[in-house]
Amino acid sequence: MENRGSKKTPMETAEILHRFERFTGKFPRTAVEEAVARREAITPELLRILEETVDRAAQIDAEGDYMAHLYAMFLLAQFRETRAYPLVVRFALLPEDIQYSLCGDFITESLGQVLASVCGGDLAGIQSLIENESADQWVRGAALSGLVTLVAAGQKSRDEIVSYFASLFRGKLARQWSHVWDTLVSYSSDLYAEELLDDIKQAYDEGLVDPGYIGFKHVKQDLALGKDRLFARLADDPHRRLVSDTVAEMEWWACFRDDSPNRAKSTAPASAISGLSPVGPTSQIKRATPKTGQNERCPCGSGKKYKKCCGA
Repeated sequence: MENRGSKKTPMETAEILHRFERFTGKFPRTAVEEAVARREAITPELLRILEETVDRAAQIDAEGDYMAHLYAMFLLAQFRETRAYPLVVRFALLPEDIQYSLCGDFITESLGQVLASVCGGDLAGIQSLIENESADQWVRGAALSGLVTLVAAGQKSRDEIVSYFASLFRGKLARQWSHVWDTLVSYSSDLYAEELLDDIKQAYDEGLVDPGYIGFKHVKQDLALGKDRLFARLADDPHRRLVSDTVAEMEWWACFRDDSPNRAKSTAPASAISGLSPVGPTSQIKRATPKTGQNERCPCGSGKKYKKCCGA
C-alpha cells in the first residue's frame, strides 16, 4: 500500500484518475483520499468512467487489469450520487462473463450496498433487477440484499420492504428454483417477516428454495428469536451498511496484500478480486470465535451466514 509517512502535494484530477485506471498490486489510498477531498470536481469524471465501462464493456475487458470502474462505484456510493444509480443498474445487466471478468465477486459482496447507497430512496431500479428474469441470478440476489440494507440503514421501513417481498412470493417471480428464491427467503427471515411464513413454507413445498442454502427450520429459529434480536443483529452486520468510506471498503482486499496468493497468480481484476474472502476488517468480526452461531459468518470463508452454508 502507499506510504503515508510524508505529506504530499495534492494530486490533480488527471493524476487521481490515472492511479485508478489499472491494477498495480497496491491500493492507491492517497488517490482515493484526494478524490474524496475533490468530490465536486471528480464526480463528473467518475460518472464518465462508469458510463464508458458499461458502453465499452467488452473492449475494456479485453484490455485486462482495468479497475477504474470499481473505484468509481464505491466513491459514487460514498458520495450518495443518485446520477450513478441508472449506470450501476446498467452495469449489473452486463453479460455474466464480462461482468465477472471486470469485477470478480463485487456483485455478490458489494453490489447491494452500492445500489442502496446511490438509489436515493428510489426502489424502481433495484426492483427492475430483482424482477428481470433475464438478469443474472446473483445480481438479482444482490439487489434484494440492497433492500435489506436500506431497512438496516433506516432509509426504508421494514413493513414497506416486507410488503414488496410478499408481492414477489405471490406472483412477481417465476415459480422455478433460482438463487433469487434462496435470497428472498433468507432476507425475509432477516427482516422477521412472520406474516410471510405460509408463503415461505409453500416455496419450500414447491421446491423453489434450496434447503442447503437456508433450511425452513432456520427460518423458524430466526422468527423464534423475535424482532428486536433480529434487528439488533441486522444493525451489527457490516454487510448491511451504506458505503461511507471507500478506503475501508477496498483497502483490505486480498489483491492489495503482499501475502495474498492472488498477487502471485494474476494481475487481472477478476482473479484479484474473486472471492473477496475477508482478510482484513471483516474477517475479524466474528470468525475468530471457536463456536460459530447460526447467524455468524461461516468460518469456511464463503461470506455466507453459517446457517446458510456449512451449518445448513
